[in-house]
Amino acid sequence: MPEPGPSWLSDAVLYQIYPQSFADTDADGIGDLAGIIEHLDHLSWLGVTAVWLNPIFTSPFTDAGYDVADYLRVAPRYGDNDDVDRLVEAARRRGIRVLLDLVVGHTSDQHPWFLHSRQDSADRRYIWATPEQLPPGDLPEGFVRSPGPRPGAFLRNFYPTQPALNFGYARPKDSEPWRDPVDAEGPRANRAAVREIMDHWLRRGVSGFRCDMASSLVKDDPGFTETGKLWQEMRRWLDRTHPDAVLISEWGDPTKSIPAGFHADFFFQFGGPDDGAPWKSLYRDDPYFSDDGEGTARVFVDAWEKANKEVGDRGFISLPTANHDDALRLNNGRRSVAELPPAFVFQLTWPTLPAIYYGEEIGMRLIEGLPDKEGSNGRQRNRTPMQWDYSANAGFSTAPPDRLYFPIDPDPHRPTVQAQRRDPGSLLNLVRRLIALRKSRPEFGPRSPVHVFDTEYPLTYLRGDRYLVVVNPRRDAAETAVDDPRLRTARAVENRGTTIEGSRVRVDGFGYGIFDLAGV
Repeated sequence: MPEPGPSWLSDAVLYQIYPQSFADTDADGIGDLAGIIEHLDHLSWLGVTAVWLNPIFTSPFTDAGYDVADYLRVAPRYGDNDDVDRLVEAARRRGIRVLLDLVVGHTSDQHPWFLHSRQDSADRRYIWATPEQLPPGDLPEGFVRSPGPRPGAFLRNFYPTQPALNFGYARPKDSEPWRDPVDAEGPRANRAAVREIMDHWLRRGVSGFRCDMASSLVKDDPGFTETGKLWQEMRRWLDRTHPDAVLISEWGDPTKSIPAGFHADFFFQFGGPDDGAPWKSLYRDDPYFSDDGEGTARVFVDAWEKANKEVGDRGFISLPTANHDDALRLNNGRRSVAELPPAFVFQLTWPTLPAIYYGEEIGMRLIEGLPDKEGSNGRQRNRTPMQWDYSANAGFSTAPPDRLYFPIDPDPHRPTVQAQRRDPGSLLNLVRRLIALRKSRPEFGPRSPVHVFDTEYPLTYLRGDRYLVVVNPRRDAAETAVDDPRLRTARAVENRGTTIEGSRVRVDGFGYGIFDLAGV
């Protein structure tokens, strides 16, 4: 069983950067590494301690970089490998670590490995079926006919341009003779290649990886047994060679991923109970964080408590505001800006590792009706350029507007970093204060206990037996009772519309409060 990882992760505040859309310095309309370097002071001021970059590697960009053609070289649109070194060093000076996106379930069909594999029938780096192995008629699900001299078909993971790397199958099947066992030559070569890729970037100073679709490497793997063994092997290697580095999984189930060797996993990113995350819903129209106030936080709290108990102190559960894939933001077009502060109060005081998607800290919104770009397939609506100021293109780029990777939010009143920094009452300044509070008070850390009083409205809980947190994300006022005599002398640390009378706690619509029950 893996041991807890490096100490820096325990109080980390993660920030996801979609590099195409963060900051452009060369006027080509696409964000770059130099742009990230230019804005590190914003992240430092905000209190971020680690950034995760979506893939920055050489790619034909049929899936926005999730189709890697060279794992060891930066795509020219972003800069070069020396820019990674500069970014790592500039971030380090500000107390920020850099994590890269590790996409190893598949490559681009332009990767040299695949170009060789489609020529050589003995190459087992990818999953190939010979013509004799294929059934007559339509290809088996997921297979694509060979684009080269090699006869037969290969297995894709998502788009046809993303051939699946061969990490083997957990179970043989007579009707599918292309299934290699996990210890076959091809899977062994690919596991070694993953270590080489990680070692290359870790030696350049990055602090770890977010591992894309981490549960999908070994095929037909009930219970993820063989997938878990694969990642445990990676973790043992990492602990020996780079003990200060971390692996964060895109798995969506910390009870599976953390025993498999990951230091952290994103909770409810997909799958999980039908409430999704408490402020977004993939399958329901009444999430808890909604102005109608028809949901319940009980689904989330019960699932989190169960997962947290199983994970224990072996790793961390991370709670993201959103990400590049789910095509959502806290400001989802139906939610008013008044609803955003309670969501952040919850996220930054709950015992998880918070992960903030770029622009969420100022309340950037979803933009509908954007054209598909590089395989975005509907996900483009939360990938618009970062809104820095009220200059041309919101300060993202000096390129002509028609050359931007995606257009800027057309609302003339769109939020910007510049305007919100000047406003003490802004969402941005609230997020900054909450991060500072979290970092300065161990009671808000992911290992500190939480006691939940009420999962209806308002959501009410105690952190570290000292700080009472109340959150009311609906438009109507809400009231609850808290049986704690310390309420009489409680001191407000953050408060918008919360009053305490005896044991009764009343919170205005979209209100919140954080109270120090020590009264000091």
